[in-house]
Amino acid sequence: MSDTNGPRALLTHIRVWLIVFVVCLALSGATAFPLVTELRLLDASLDGWASPVADLFPGLAEWIDRVEGGVRAADEQAPYLLYGTDWLAFAHLVIAVAFYGPYRDPVRNIWVVEFGMIACVGIIPLALICGPIRDIPFWWSVIDMSFGVIGILPLLHVRRKIKQLEAVRREAAHSGRP
Repeated sequence: MSDTNGPRALLTHIRVWLIVFVVCLALSGATAFPLVTELRLLDASLDGWASPVADLFPGLAEWIDRVEGGVRAADEQAPYLLYGTDWLAFAHLVIAVAFYGPYRDPVRNIWVVEFGMIACVGIIPLALICGPIRDIPFWWSVIDMSFGVIGILPLLHVRRKIKQLEAVRREAAHSGRP
């Protein structure tokens, strides 16, 4: 058996991919905290230094302007509504912490990776159902759905590597090797 498929190499590979996934999950969640400021800066940039992007995608610029206005109005008139985005951010961080289980013991905690995969798949019907109800442009729902598609890719890879690690460990146990 080559060293790249040995238990130590597989464990390292799994852990690296889990770290990448967790960092991306935590960063995407953390961006929900400063939503008002982020949208103000994004909207201003589309009117300023990023105006070529706004010229290329006028629908995007209009959407960002609309969302920024709505979030600003909510912040001024009903700031408690933004508490929901704080919970969204918190949920991302809590889910990220759950991936410490597979980091410690991937075979025993593969269920966390599978849970993450289910959550990624669940993004698609959520966007397709709730997007139209909330008057979200379809193209924005496609962007939202892409998070599920992109998110599931490393998790599928990690799950496959965990299954390989499980097989290598089982083979080693049956043969009496450490």
